[in-house]
Amino acid sequence: MSLVHVTRPAAGEPEGLLVLFHGRGADEHDLVPVLDLLDPERRLLGVTPGGPLALPPGGRHWYVVKRVGFPDPDTFLPVFAQVSDWLDALARETGIPAERTALGGFSQGAVLTYALGLGPGRPRPAALVPLSGFMPTVDGFPLELTGAPPVAVGHGTYDDVISVEFSRDAVARLRAAGGDVLYRESPYPHAIDPSFLRDEVAPWLAGLIP
Repeated sequence: MSLVHVTRPAAGEPEGLLVLFHGRGADEHDLVPVLDLLDPERRLLGVTPGGPLALPPGGRHWYVVKRVGFPDPDTFLPVFAQVSDWLDALARETGIPAERTALGGFSQGAVLTYALGLGPGRPRPAALVPLSGFMPTVDGFPLELTGAPPVAVGHGTYDDVISVEFSRDAVARLRAAGGDVLYRESPYPHAIDPSFLRDEVAPWLAGLIP
């Protein structure tokens, strides 16, 4: 099943794929500017899909929020399957495989990033960029941290929507499993620090999709 999405072409023949997932109540246009922060030379084909759920108070969503850290399984699991199918179709359509694809997202989109990069049955992408999110805890949905792709995690120290402790825990778990993790906390609320993406993540990502 397809997802509504925005495509930002590469400057030339795409050297890889960058897919970003928005946060709760936003839409497929929200993270389009972030594509250029992460890939300023436009080496990669950029795609920003919109969540399939329409929920109060508006906008698009990836799952129902009942408790932070624990996505509602009745909405999370079907959307995970739908987005997995969409990503697989995108790889076939573009000819760009998972190993040349980076996944990232903000808030709910970060949760989806962890799920798609570390979840059961998924191919390992080149990199993950979860921002201000958490590793999802869902019954029957194990995450495989061993052999995880490189991960760049950013979070605001003063985040009062999703506590920074969630990212600290994710980073500790990834590193304990031998993962390659780039991490920065910024003096921000629930928001993206553009300097982290521009100064640290963009060159890091360029080295992972050469």
